[in-house]
Amino acid sequence: MAQKTSGLIQRCRFLLLMILFLPHVMTSSVLSVNGKTENYILDTEPGLQESLKCAVENHTRDEELLWYREDGRVDLKSGNKINSSSVCVSGIREDDNGITFTCKLQRNQSVSISVVLNVTFPPLLSGNDFQTAKEGSDVKLVCNVKSNPQAQMMWYRNGGILNLENHHRIQQTSEYLQLSITKVKKSDNGTYSCIANSLIETKTKDFHLIVKALQKGSRPSVQNSSMRKLRCHLLQQEFCIRTSLIYVVPSVFIAIIKFIPV
Repeated sequence: MAQKTSGLIQRCRFLLLMILFLPHVMTSSVLSVNGKTENYILDTEPGLQESLKCAVENHTRDEELLWYREDGRVDLKSGNKINSSSVCVSGIREDDNGITFTCKLQRNQSVSISVVLNVTFPPLLSGNDFQTAKEGSDVKLVCNVKSNPQAQMMWYRNGGILNLENHHRIQQTSEYLQLSITKVKKSDNGTYSCIANSLIETKTKDFHLIVKALQKGSRPSVQNSSMRKLRCHLLQQEFCIRTSLIYVVPSVFIAIIKFIPV
């Protein structure tokens, strides 16, 4: 009975040791960036410089690291690859918003960690400042916008909120605010202001619309214009023919030709 009890105790000890040491045996290398072991978003601003340091945790041997910017591999110096590797993101711009940097193990690239840049900046507005249109034509005022966080957009006219009429239509995306005016009228003249309001700052851009009224009888007839050109062409030909006759016919007939009525 004592032997059976002793054997049972030894088995329990063995199982206990297996349970305690098994996690250490199966633990794989883990990557961290700037001390964080999970993917994360890095808040930054235009003009700043950010440093990303990737390190191998729990490694039992030297590990080579790789860096990627989106799908493109980053060139690393030979002394910046083993167990720890850093990349410097300098001169950050608005277009870098959303860019992903990923650190990977060279021998097993499924082991990786990513950092996404969140570049915050106030609204940047652009568009055609001045437009001239004839009465009755269609007009589009397009206000292009880049902003992070996304801005709330609206149109003003001559300093007040634009009152939409039947011939007005507004279309908005994350990239632009568009005002379409069909069959523009003289009363649509004025300054239209594109207002972009974000958590960082409010920006305004003015668009000046000049509507020219149509004057009665101001449209030249295409047919009349063509007839004038043809008449001018015939007169030129007639002049050339008469001039050549003066030099070709014998001199005795010059006096007679001069008296030929035009």
